[in-house]
This record gives sequence, C-alpha cells and structure tokens, in this order.
Amino acid sequence: MSASDHELPEEIVWQGKFVTAKKRGRWEYVSRSRGIRAAVILAVDEDDHVLLVEQYRIPLGRTCIELPAGLVGDDDGGEDEDPLVAAGRELEEETGYRAAQLEDMGHFYSSPGMVSESFTLVRARGLTRVGDGGGVEGENITVHHVARSALPAFLDAKRKEGCGVDVRMLLLLGQDMIEGE
Repeated sequence: MSASDHELPEEIVWQGKFVTAKKRGRWEYVSRSRGIRAAVILAVDEDDHVLLVEQYRIPLGRTCIELPAGLVGDDDGGEDEDPLVAAGRELEEETGYRAAQLEDMGHFYSSPGMVSESFTLVRARGLTRVGDGGGVEGENITVHHVARSALPAFLDAKRKEGCGVDVRMLLLLGQDMIEGE
C-alpha cells in the first residue's frame, strides 16, 4: 500500500527570498520563505467608508483592488514582529491613515489548495489621516476611500477598467451576496 500525499516528505523545489516552491507527493504548492506571514487590514471609518488600495500586481499583469496589507517579519531579524504592529505600519505606509485601535480578527489562509500562505485579519478603528499613503519606494499605491454602500458599483467600474479584484472584497460584499442583492 502506498503512502498518502500528506504522509510523504516535503521537498523544496526552488527557494527565493520571499517565496518557496514545494512538492509533497502529487501536490505542488508555494509558501512564504522564512516563515513570513501577512497582515490584512479592514479599515472602516465612523462614516462607513472603507479604505482600499489599488496597485499593480505582476502575477496578474494588471492593477488590483485590495484591502491594505503587508508582510509581517519580512525584514531580516523581524521574524518575531507582532502582526498588529505590522498592520499599523502597513496601514500608514499604504493609505496615509493611522488607527487608534487595531484588533486581531483571526488567522486565515489565502488559497489553501495552492498556497500555504496565511494572514492575520486586523480591524482598524479610529482612523486619522496623517499622510498621503502610496506605499514605500518602489510601490505605486492609489488609495480609495469608498462608502460601503457604493462598493459594488465601485468594484464593477474597476473591473470594467480591467482592474483585478482581490477575493478579500467578499468580506465586504458577503452579506449582500448571500441575501441576493
């Protein structure tokens, strides 16, 4: 009797600074190198507007609408960085907003059939604009401040422009989609 895939040893096929391609039995998948994780920020202000970012994504070959996010512990020696600290830093870098409160909403997996990457979802409250955002050097991030009620129309317009839409937008659209609206 042969071993099932999950009982077989994991093989590293290729490893870069940020991504590792792996194989276990018949499965091929990727992970973040060095145990790097991500923080994804759900930032909704007191007027029910959500902060979104738009940036070019090489794997898609187009811009994509996303929740603000960033890597946790991606700097050398930062492996023990707290996800809430990273989330606060990334929110400010990408959007120009600072949060008075950051709340850990749990640990999630992006696409578990292909990627072992995980992220911590962080809710940001008490938002104050402290800068322009746009990311750090090499990033070209456009910040969108969208009323949640206008989000479906905003995303439809962005799709028509050829923009990709990150799956995490379902978090904001979910209840209306379930109810059939």
